[in-house]
Amino acid sequence: MSPSAPPSVRVRAPGKVNVFLRVGAIQDDGYHDVAIAYQALSLYEEVRVRHADDVSVSVTGTVQLGRVPTDDTNIAVRAAKLLAEHAGYTGGAAIDIEKHVPVTGGMGGGSADAAATLVACDALWGTELSRDALFTLARQLGADVPFALTGGTAIGTGRGDELSPALAKGSYEWVLALADFGLSTPEVYRELDAHREAHAGEIRAADPRPTVDSDVLQALRAGDPHMLAEVLHNDLQAAALHLEPSLGRVLELGESSGALAGIVSGSGPTVAFLAADRDSALELQVALSAARLNVVRASGPVHGARIIGE
Repeated sequence: MSPSAPPSVRVRAPGKVNVFLRVGAIQDDGYHDVAIAYQALSLYEEVRVRHADDVSVSVTGTVQLGRVPTDDTNIAVRAAKLLAEHAGYTGGAAIDIEKHVPVTGGMGGGSADAAATLVACDALWGTELSRDALFTLARQLGADVPFALTGGTAIGTGRGDELSPALAKGSYEWVLALADFGLSTPEVYRELDAHREAHAGEIRAADPRPTVDSDVLQALRAGDPHMLAEVLHNDLQAAALHLEPSLGRVLELGESSGALAGIVSGSGPTVAFLAADRDSALELQVALSAARLNVVRASGPVHGARIIGE
């Protein structure tokens, strides 16, 4: 361990939106391969870690925290313990999380907590793991955790954790409609599987190894929000709408209020609206707020987990 390890470390990691999500056929183990185009957004989780005898977590923030565990099941606690075990570190860390990404909102807030904790504890403990080693640990924690480490714009395949950078330029303006309820990712996947089984004779069978459509990659390369709006896609959206029909009304409201397009983020229930530019995003934010929706504005892409201070 490094003798110069600091007394505390602060790390910021972003939430994300999936501008494209295709879900493959269910496999024998009950999981699905996916093809995702991720974009990291300027809606951040902030994690501060301090030396302690064991690993503990406390959580504050601007989002509803009722569904965030503060015991050993918290993903940040799991991240710290996994890193300690891997590095042979025998101490602990007091983890303080400040949450701004919706909880169970389909935006990867928990994954951002895990990624930030890996980076923060590595610096706090002076374990000096390589980037590849951190990614290996990230994959063990969850499919979205590796992307929270990298940020930017990336393509995820396999379980979503096999990442390749996407050739992308420009910046995109988003308005996010936050729900006051959560959706269970496993439940949304089960709903999708049930729909596919019930309509097996009417819809094309899912590809077991899906890929991201070429027109999505082309839109990202062009840096054109209008092009991207035309190709936003999420296989989980119909399932999320079936479980929570109110999300359909939110989508209609946003698109009739000036959004280029709207999409359920991941398994939901956050709805992400793409705007043409910053002024359009501000106008959309005002319109949706006037309709009594809880909305925030964010832009992307942004960097992944980064140390911001001690």
